[in-house]
Formats: sequence, C-alpha cells, structure tokens
Amino acid sequence: MADSSSSDAALALANLSLNPNMLQGQDDPSVLPPPPPQCQSLINLVNEIAQIGHYRKTQKKDCLTLTRRIKLLMPLLEELRDMHQGMGSLPQDAVPCIYSLEKALQSAKTLLKLCHDGSKLYLVLESEGIAGRFRELTGELDQALNGFPYDLLKVTDEVREQVELMHLQLKRSKGRADTQDIELFMDIMIALSHKDGRNADSAVLERLADKLQLSTISDLTMESRAVKKLVKERGGEMDETAEHIIYLLKKMKGIQEIGSLEGDKNCAESLASEITLPTVPEDFRCPISLEMMKDPVIVATGQTYDRLCIQKWFDSGHKTCPKTQQILPHIILTPNYVLRSLIAQWCETHGVEVPSKAGPSGSGVCCNSSVVSSEDQRGIDILVQKLSCRETNVQRTAAEEIRLLAKRNSDNRLLIAEAGAIPHLVKLLSSTDVKIQEHAVTALLNLSIHSSNKGLIVQAGAISYIIEVLKHGSMESRENAAATLFSLSVVDENKVTIGNAGAIPPLVDLLRDGTPRGKKDAATALFNLSIFQGNKARAVRAGVVPPLMALLVDQSIGMVDEALAILAILATHQEGRIAIGKQSAIHTLVDLIHSGLARNKENAAAVLLALGINDSSHLLTALQLGVYKDLVELSKNGTARARRKATTLLDLISKQEHVP
Repeated sequence: MADSSSSDAALALANLSLNPNMLQGQDDPSVLPPPPPQCQSLINLVNEIAQIGHYRKTQKKDCLTLTRRIKLLMPLLEELRDMHQGMGSLPQDAVPCIYSLEKALQSAKTLLKLCHDGSKLYLVLESEGIAGRFRELTGELDQALNGFPYDLLKVTDEVREQVELMHLQLKRSKGRADTQDIELFMDIMIALSHKDGRNADSAVLERLADKLQLSTISDLTMESRAVKKLVKERGGEMDETAEHIIYLLKKMKGIQEIGSLEGDKNCAESLASEITLPTVPEDFRCPISLEMMKDPVIVATGQTYDRLCIQKWFDSGHKTCPKTQQILPHIILTPNYVLRSLIAQWCETHGVEVPSKAGPSGSGVCCNSSVVSSEDQRGIDILVQKLSCRETNVQRTAAEEIRLLAKRNSDNRLLIAEAGAIPHLVKLLSSTDVKIQEHAVTALLNLSIHSSNKGLIVQAGAISYIIEVLKHGSMESRENAAATLFSLSVVDENKVTIGNAGAIPPLVDLLRDGTPRGKKDAATALFNLSIFQGNKARAVRAGVVPPLMALLVDQSIGMVDEALAILAILATHQEGRIAIGKQSAIHTLVDLIHSGLARNKENAAAVLLALGINDSSHLLTALQLGVYKDLVELSKNGTARARRKATTLLDLISKQEHVP
C-alpha cells in the first residue's frame, strides 16, 4: 500500500493550493510549502504503471482496464509539460486538479503492484476487497478529472477529446466482479470446507494450482515468500486469511519441500510451524527401513514390506521373513493394493507428496516420475482390454484395478486415457452389475482430475450415462456421479452441456435425499453449474431452494457454507430471489448473522445483501428481526469480507424510512 504520510502530505498541499496566497507563503514568509511535482514526474509515474507488465490470473481484467485508461492520460501530461515547462508556470487554479491526479496515480501504482507481486492466494481470498479498491480508485480518477481546467491550461481539442472519452468510461464503469475471480474464490471455499481427501477435492486443488500457476516447487516457493511478506507486514501475526493460505499451500503437493522461508526469523518460524509434516502412521512404514512405503508388497507370511527393501533382503541371500523370522516357502511378492491406496489417500489428505516407486515392479502401476516403464504400459493395456471382456468377473476386476490406478497419481490418469480406457468405461456405466457400474463411474471421476481427460470423457458421450447413474445407481455410484459432474463442470463449456443434458434435477434429488457425503457432492456440483446464468433458473425450477434452506436450519451435516454459497449465486437471478423470499429465509439469515460461526455470518450477510439490494422489503423484515445491532457488531469485528458486507448493508438500511 502507498505510504500514508506521503498521501496525507499530498492532501495537505492540495488544500493549501486552494489559497494562492498561502501557496506563495504570504501569510508567513518564513514557512514555504515544498515545491509541487513536475509534469515529468507524473509522466514517469504513468510509464512505471505501463511497465508493470504481466498480471496474474486474479483481477487481471481490472488491472488491464485500469492500466489502459491511465495510459490515455499520457498525451495530456506531455502536452502540459511541453507547454508549461513544469508545474511552476501552471495557473494556480489548476494545481489542485494536478495534485488529485497525482494522488490517484500513486494509489493506482500501489494497487497494481500488489496485483503483480502479491500472494496469489491472498488476491483470490480478498478478491472482493481488491475489487472494491479498484472501484474506489475509479472514483478517485473520476474526481480528479471533474472540472479539469482544459481551457485554462490551453489543452488542444484533440487531447481534450481523448481524455474526456476516458473520463466518460470511468463514469460508466460498473465494477462488476470477474467470473473467473468468483470461481477461484469459491474453489478455495470448497477446498477449505472439504477436508476428507475426496478426489473431487483434489480436482479443485489441481484446478487452483493450474489457474494460479502454483504447480511447481518454484511457483510455490515464490508464493510462500509473498505470504511471508504479507504476514511480516501484519506484524508477524497469523490472521484467518493467512491461516487459510498456509493450509492451501500444504495441500498443493509438496510445500514441505520448499524449505524454510527466508527473512524475518519470527515470521518464518510462525509459518514453518504451520507446515510441519504430520506423523506417518506406523502401518505405513516399512518394518525394515522404517520409512513410508513407496511400493508395499506382501510376502508368503502375510507381512508387508517396501518392495525395494525386501528385494535387497532376498538378494543378500536371506530366505526368511525379517519380522517373524519364519522360513519362506517362496519369495513371490504380491502388491498390496489396498495399503498403497490408503497411503496415497493419507498423503493427499495431509498435503504430503505421494512417495514415488523406485523402479518398474511388474504390477501394472505407474510410478510418479516422468519415466514410465514399458512393463507399466503393458499392464495398463491388458487391463483396458479386459474392460471389453464378456465375462462379468473379469470386467469387474479390471474396472476396479483401473479405478485404483487412476486414484494414485497424474501419470496413471494420463496413461490410462491414452490406452483408450475412457470409451470402455463409459459403456460400463450402463452395466446391470452394481459393482461394475460403481467402479466405472469412480474410475471416470479419478481420470477427470487430469485436465486433458475432461474433454475426452465428454467427447465419449459420458454425460448422459453419468446422469443415468446419478438417477438410478447405488448410493455410492450416485455420489461419485455427482462428483464427476462437478469435476467436468470446471470447464465453462461443460457447464452448459451438463445443464442442457438434465443433470440439475437429479442433483437436487441427491441434495435432498442423499447421505451427508452425497449431499456435499451434489452441492458442490450445483454450485459450479449455477455459475452459468442459464442453469440458475433450472436449479430454482428443480426445487433447489427448500433443501438448501433445510441445510441452514439443520446444521448437524455441516453444510451451512455450501448452502449459503449456492443461495448467494441464486440470489443474483430474479427467480432465485423470489424462491428464496418465499422460504422465509430472512429469519434464518438473521439467526446466522447473530449466532453463526465467523464464516456463516460472513456468507449469511452476503446472501442478505444480494436480496436486500433488489428488494428493500427484505431489509425491513431483517430490521424487524433485530439484525441492526448484529450488523454493527459484524462491521467492527467480523472477517474482512463480513465487515464489507455488513457495512454495505448498514448503508442500505440507512436509506430506508424505518431505521432503528
């Protein structure tokens, strides 16, 4: 942020300039104000803004728009410089406008630098506040150009027309939030609320990492440094936003490998304490090396070891089980797929890098490295061939194997797709065998995490089959079908396709009647689909509002945040506002603002604001229910987003006739 003392000084000078005698020091000849800046300094400032360069995904539209408008000021500033040779010869009546313009440009530079250099996750979490600063800055530029003395400064008509056109754009600016920023923000909310290690959650994290360019150790290192700087600027204290960022960094595959953060020791220790690796369960450790097993295998006694360790034991001439000391009848090693899957799931849940295998194993499982053995590829090819076998048992076993392989790592997902498994899995969605159907839809869910597979799944005609599973499958199949639709819907065009195919009504059914996990999967998919304007009316007409309100009243399932997020989106549509209003939602929202958790209060205020902006009767109802005091409290002590929502609501309420 800009230095407050310099901003205050600029304001003071602007006030002084209103009195030419004071600027000339006539009231007190011994006290002279500092000389005003030269036009060249403003030109340099515009050049610095123009050269900030590449902007990140978040707030990119606002950054580019602001930069483009500021660059349009250059001809005006250059003309003033050439005509007046600096500020000293400018008419005194023009000086306040120039000071206001300089202040706005300094603020713009600070904001644009934040968007260029700041923590990417912070910019998403605080996207609403950042968007508000862009709106405020637009107002500052507008004020600086209001009544600008073009005639007094003898500005040419051509330059004046260009600046006035830009000024008109400022006045018409709506300051609408970018759809991508909204999606990223809600993805983070989903990631923060779902901590059960589901693959659907992994899809959210991979999408975040991809869109925010946080997919490599180098990217995460830069992000951690930006977070360290953020915490240091706040006196080394970890607020809720910083804690959320640390959690997400841990989840983004391997923050522990970045190393200790440089800089302020207290700040670094504070951050380091947040990313301490969890203790590895004993069952996941090899009895020989005591390290987490990369490739667990079972020997003849039933004991499990890491393949590399037990193979070295055998290679050294031993024919016994190291743990039981029993002589082994044979030394055949059987892959322990169940344990390997549990280890992978635990790693994903705790943000730990899944251990890579040391080399080819012959088990048909791909390692995490970029080098894939021909044996791995052959194993996957054989499994894919078995998917089309006429024997049900063979199909079931192959589908389960592919499901497990696709769950473990990105390499497997890519190899399985390249082997042609997706069309076969889509056909198996219509199988009358319950287990085959479950394995097939879950395998597609796991494969869909890889971004390049999403298009292949849709092209194979999977959506209509997935929707049929969502309608008529077992509960586990329905849950994973909903999660698959969510994963596919992160691609914008798929939102339209999935909505048109009729997915929303069965998702609403699952939201209403499913298990707690099924409700979460349905809510996540409905939220993502409802970002597309055309799907909002579909969701409302499918009856989504009553089960959402039920989730607000019955908080035992722990889905208040998800329900409020969907309601906030639906409240931007006329049909959505009407449906929410008919459900006596205001009473529930006021209760949440009064006694909910911090994030509940924040989201409840957001929904109430969306309703109140378009229908003041909702605000009056909320006032009658005693919301005013709670909003005042929230505006002072809530989260940053909650304070903004509460303040806006109080401003709206103050304009009503009946104010407490």
